[in-house]
Amino acid sequence: MWPYFILYPRSAKNARIASRCLRYLAKLTDMKWELRNGDILTEDRAAIIVSNHQSALDILGMFVVWDVANKMTAIAKKELFYVPLIGITFYLCGIVFIDRKNGKNAYKQLKITTEMLKKYKTKLWVYPEGTRNSNLSTLLPFKKGAFAAAVDAQLPIIPIVISPYHFFTKGKEALILKGPIVIECLTPEPTVGLLPDDVPALTERIRARMDAKYKQLSEEILDYANVEFDKKFSSRLEIK
Repeated sequence: MWPYFILYPRSAKNARIASRCLRYLAKLTDMKWELRNGDILTEDRAAIIVSNHQSALDILGMFVVWDVANKMTAIAKKELFYVPLIGITFYLCGIVFIDRKNGKNAYKQLKITTEMLKKYKTKLWVYPEGTRNSNLSTLLPFKKGAFAAAVDAQLPIIPIVISPYHFFTKGKEALILKGPIVIECLTPEPTVGLLPDDVPALTERIRARMDAKYKQLSEEILDYANVEFDKKFSSRLEIK
């Protein structure tokens, strides 16, 4: 895909083309991705999408969303830029690289990015947890950067919750569940009229909504997952 991407470097449309091709990777697994309330993503507008983050496999779910959202890009840690093949592909697709170790520079990059989002009516996918979370019970605390940038640019925030799709037994041994994985879009949160002082409350309000939905989806997944857990393992997966 590089020859085409080079003709339109840094275009968010490149990411959609890549997602259409690469989403077939999901068919190599037993994971069936189901998008709910996808119509929320179809509106031609700039927005910031916030989603929970479980593992590198999240990108398979992003491919499903990308095809519906049309013009969308994402945040990635700057270290990925130096990964052979992947780094240059991400760059050509308009992925935004930030230094997670430098909060001020990361926020500055986000502010620059939101102006481009408004200009080209593009959506930006952010993982506010800041790192991968394999906890079935709850989401990690959210970092405020994406929410502050949304308020500063007066952009709506679209929460997306991905149901848990893997559970860790112990150590590095992991069991991938077979079956459907739900990607649910929640009602967007407007930021028009909000001020910087409103960011903490906005962050906590959205996290609470996403956490409640995550727990609901967790219970739903456990109801139809085709996996037999022993008593010890099952007790570790109890929803609290």
